[in-house]
Amino acid sequence: MDFTYSEEELLIAKLAQDFAARSVRPGAAERDLSGEFPSDLVRQMGELGLMGITMPEQYGGAGASAMAYYAALEEIAKACAATAVIAEVHTSLVSEPILQFGSEEQKAKFLPPLARGAQLGSFALTEPNAGSDAAAIQTVAVREGDDYVIDGSKMFITNAGVSDLLLVMAMTDRSQGTRGITAFIVPARAPGVAYGKPLHKLGIRASQTAEITFTGVRVPAANRLGEEGQGFRIAMWALDGGRIGIATQATGIALAALEAATGYAKTRVQFGKPIAELQAVQWMLADMATGIDAARLLWQRAAFLKDQGKRFAKEAAMAKLMASEVAMECASKAIQIHGGYGYTTEYPVERLLRDAKITEIYEGTSEIQRLVIALSLLR
Repeated sequence: MDFTYSEEELLIAKLAQDFAARSVRPGAAERDLSGEFPSDLVRQMGELGLMGITMPEQYGGAGASAMAYYAALEEIAKACAATAVIAEVHTSLVSEPILQFGSEEQKAKFLPPLARGAQLGSFALTEPNAGSDAAAIQTVAVREGDDYVIDGSKMFITNAGVSDLLLVMAMTDRSQGTRGITAFIVPARAPGVAYGKPLHKLGIRASQTAEITFTGVRVPAANRLGEEGQGFRIAMWALDGGRIGIATQATGIALAALEAATGYAKTRVQFGKPIAELQAVQWMLADMATGIDAARLLWQRAAFLKDQGKRFAKEAAMAKLMASEVAMECASKAIQIHGGYGYTTEYPVERLLRDAKITEIYEGTSEIQRLVIALSLLR
């Protein structure tokens, strides 16, 4: 496997890097404190083509590789994890499933505004009583003539309340278990769709997360994505790609922690010399750098397989598992190197630790990743 970036991939990664340095990083701390959704940054990402990197040019995207997309996400996450996950959910969990499973009519209708960033997407699978156990969802969709009527609620939905389009999983035949789940493309402001207050979260605070309720929401059958009963397969396919995205987000957080710790260690003087000269600090930095390289290689392998059209579920799970744990470890070590200052909001490392924790939870907990990996080995 050759993970050397192509010229196009390098250009896209550099575009994201420059955008992150110029526009994303400067206000990251303020957005974390205020919890304000970065509408202007989302608009700019759309204008730069960063919301439709993997979408074909015929639908308004860049037609670039998964590797380019994930490399760009890592650069954005390094500056602000909250901004990165907004784009990741929009692309991995909404646009790409429509591209993969949608009809030509659906692709032509829904993908261009998503690819341009003119519309923002949300992925609605999780429910108050259905997290890791996706088969336990209670939201139902009942066929009535040429429409489906959706009733139920979803929880912890990224971009809820600020998105324009929802990819919703609902039961159409409970007797079939996971084979009774169907996917629907639902306008976010359709009659009967309501949103709870944005949740106050430990980290990624500028990423809006809320509950969505559906009360008699009527959706045309033309908005069903795939066939009846195909929703669970669609959701799992989307989450496989999303897990690579979360791995890149975690890697970006870890990189930010390493850079902050390295810079601080060079300037902080104790015992008459910079603490970077202390072996204990050097070993922490070495462990951080090694973990980051391992995490990046794992997500690059998964992205490579995705670009080759090969199975990548196990590799995506490995990448997310490793990268999320590396992010937590690097953020913790960065705080340790900063000492008491690292525990204050004066320095960014405490935010990095808070942002890192969610990467072990959403789009499949670390425990679910281990289950996916183990089952792939035992088949």
